[in-house]
Amino acid sequence: MKVRGERECQSCGARWSYYDTGSVACPSCGDLRSVGVDDRTAHTDAPVSLDLAPHRERFGEAQETLPRSGVDELQSDLREYCRKRGFIDGGKLAPLDGTYLAARELLEAVDCYERLRDPTDADGEYLLALLAGADDGARPAAEEVPTALREARGMAAVRAVEAYRSDVLDFLDELGSGAGGNRAETNGDDGTDADDAPTVTVDGPDPEDRIAPARDAFERLRDRVTRVDALGGDVSPATADALVDAAAALGAYVRTGDEGSLRTATDLIDDASVDGVDPTDR
Repeated sequence: MKVRGERECQSCGARWSYYDTGSVACPSCGDLRSVGVDDRTAHTDAPVSLDLAPHRERFGEAQETLPRSGVDELQSDLREYCRKRGFIDGGKLAPLDGTYLAARELLEAVDCYERLRDPTDADGEYLLALLAGADDGARPAAEEVPTALREARGMAAVRAVEAYRSDVLDFLDELGSGAGGNRAETNGDDGTDADDAPTVTVDGPDPEDRIAPARDAFERLRDRVTRVDALGGDVSPATADALVDAAAALGAYVRTGDEGSLRTATDLIDDASVDGVDPTDR
């Protein structure tokens, strides 16, 4: 989406940031008539937070690991959070953050746990550990993921890497199009204008030189992720984490031009292709 982030109310004159509210409605008077007062930028994120405290309370009162009611609400809240999240924030590429990853994994873990015929104490402890720390971006270490639930880690990696890859590729499109060169003075009431090229910004010189290497690396990463998806996420948690780390390193490369980040991503992708993403690893 292309948006003028700084808004001014035509009714009361108040100014606010669309990036903070996600709305063109004035936070002071509620009027929908506002105009953008700055340049357009690419923007896909939304001002959404993840609060799992009510769910932790419900789970804590349950006799079993999953309460008899409230699981659907938890899954709905997690899906809504993930749906609203994006990784381009006011023209800047954001990292692949821990809260998004943990929300994805918790969503997958609840589904996996419900399908277990005879869950163990370790399975339940893993699920509750995710619930305890997800809104702070905390996840159990790879070696703490129970075998019966490792598909949750794998599929969370698949979903997260694909979402991040999609936004990064869009970001690279704007970076390669000379973003910011077309800055019309007209303002749309909805804060967007599909005809104007948005501005994206990165650190370091020669940002256009990063486009081809980043695209090539993401294509190789997609091949690995596709194989994990075909296995239903049933790979070692360490392999799943390596794919996530590779995507994060590529994001750092795009933001900064640091060649070390690109080498790190390449090494992680190569390692994942050796034996971690092998159909016999089941």
